Amino acid sequence: MRWSKSHLHTIKEIPADAEIASHQLMIRAGYIKKVAQGIFTYGPLALRAIRKFENIVRHELNSRGAVEVLMPMVQPRELWDESGRWNAMGKSLLKFKNRLEQDFCLGATHEEVVTDYIRRDVKSYRDLPVNLYQIQTKYRDEIRPRFGLLRGREFIMKDAYSFDSDVAGAHRSYRLMFEAYTAIFKSLGVHFVSVRADTGSIGGTMSEEFHILADSGEDALLAAEDGSFAANVEVCPALDVEPPVTNTAQLKEVEKFATPGLKTIDDLSKATGVPKHELVKTLFYSTAEEGSKDVKPVCVLVRGSDEVNPIKLKILLGLNEPPLLLTEKEVREVSGASPGSCGPVGLKIPIYMDNGVFNLKNYIVGANEDGFHLKNVNHNRDYTPTEVADLRVAREGDKNPGGKGVLKSYRGIEVGHIFYLGTKYSKSMHATYLNEKGEPKDIEMGCYGIGISRTIQAVIEQLHDKDGIIWPTAIAPFHVHICVLDPSDTNVTAVADKLYNELQSQGIEVLLDDRNERPGVKFKDADLLGVPYRLNVGSRGLQTNEIEIIERQSKKMEKIKVDGVTAKLRDLLFSHA
Repeated sequence: MRWSKSHLHTIKEIPADAEIASHQLMIRAGYIKKVAQGIFTYGPLALRAIRKFENIVRHELNSRGAVEVLMPMVQPRELWDESGRWNAMGKSLLKFKNRLEQDFCLGATHEEVVTDYIRRDVKSYRDLPVNLYQIQTKYRDEIRPRFGLLRGREFIMKDAYSFDSDVAGAHRSYRLMFEAYTAIFKSLGVHFVSVRADTGSIGGTMSEEFHILADSGEDALLAAEDGSFAANVEVCPALDVEPPVTNTAQLKEVEKFATPGLKTIDDLSKATGVPKHELVKTLFYSTAEEGSKDVKPVCVLVRGSDEVNPIKLKILLGLNEPPLLLTEKEVREVSGASPGSCGPVGLKIPIYMDNGVFNLKNYIVGANEDGFHLKNVNHNRDYTPTEVADLRVAREGDKNPGGKGVLKSYRGIEVGHIFYLGTKYSKSMHATYLNEKGEPKDIEMGCYGIGISRTIQAVIEQLHDKDGIIWPTAIAPFHVHICVLDPSDTNVTAVADKLYNELQSQGIEVLLDDRNERPGVKFKDADLLGVPYRLNVGSRGLQTNEIEIIERQSKKMEKIKVDGVTAKLRDLLFSHA
């Protein structure tokens, strides 16, 4: 591609609404342009990178027996009513009516459509297993789109769905897709991890996320240094490094004492001299579904040094979404006091206790009266918890649940997610088959997503420097960027054109910067665009029949004779392929 014919335009200024480096660089380099909040046009270079990544995905899935299809983005309400998700998906599902006043939505995901597709044809166990996938535009009405393609409303996604006759087969399909995902992200040449994860609104009983590591990643991850365990902090088991010692202290009488102005754990710890990990924090949540006018409050107890994990609470209570904290007014209605003076004693609602509180004795809690607390409180004497469970947020330094050592924290950008769904959709949508005995059985399902456009930006977020993008060869829009330093010199342009044609004939993709611009401008743009190798073709170098080759990542420069350039680049690009 010649720059002069590429409709490629770079900018120097950092966009005001771009918060992270990858978003800034993609806009500055002309890879994307904002159309509306969370909606972008992909420029020619971005599209080349996207198509390359799509082909990597296709290769790995096709080689494992998956079959590509294409399903509609516009979906009828009837299918979503069958699965029960028309309302459960909330406002993230963009709904509308057609001219006949029929309800439709834009596809946020395709479990309903693909289940409908399969149930029309699968009749017998002989028709299974099946693994279908598509690469298609999706739309989710994010409440706060940001970070460019990382949290957009419209995006390109690969979603796959497996259909099996039994659980064992479904687990085999799941592991096969795990292997495919591992191969896909390895091919990008980036640092990534796979972690245990919450199933979210998709449902199912088993899931793993794939994350590209980046300091600006939205997801907090915890992993063992020996590789024996990794999980999203949302679902990571929280285990103290030192197992709690059974407290043998005698139970003391409850005492009420004044704590005017002490509304936080920090305040209470300083005033009483009791460490935060020996205090008990009382929080209130509503378990009502979104849109319900009922509150349905529950109480959650954790140590003062810990934080409640809403995802663990959601799973424990069997909710579709994480429960919301009660408002100050609602807390007062439930407990009789303002937040900061509340405790479990005397409550008439379910009380869920974190494991960390279980071994405490004679602890301090709010008295459910503003400005007062109770000391020497003990569970199973002064109140009875409904259930004791792991409800706190795990953190760096906790014990490794998968083996020896402790957990280390990382930040990641989620780019892939795989789920074992079981019969969540097949049962509600009557997708069945006849087994060997002629008995109807629900099909076992799995689903598997990769954010195609999201991955492209996530790679940039990990691989960039102060000057611009550093593309890995696998998805770089071009392999080589030729800078014509003296476009008015016919000898220079002739050599550049010859190299341009020769390299392309050898399967090397080339961007030729033939603009009438100063060398410094071209060098800055080349660093910004991030193509793996740059060739500087200028009159001074050609006096000695030499061309400069600069590697984008290391910025190492080497002078090569003109007739040796193609062989050198082939060796650099393909010798390790």
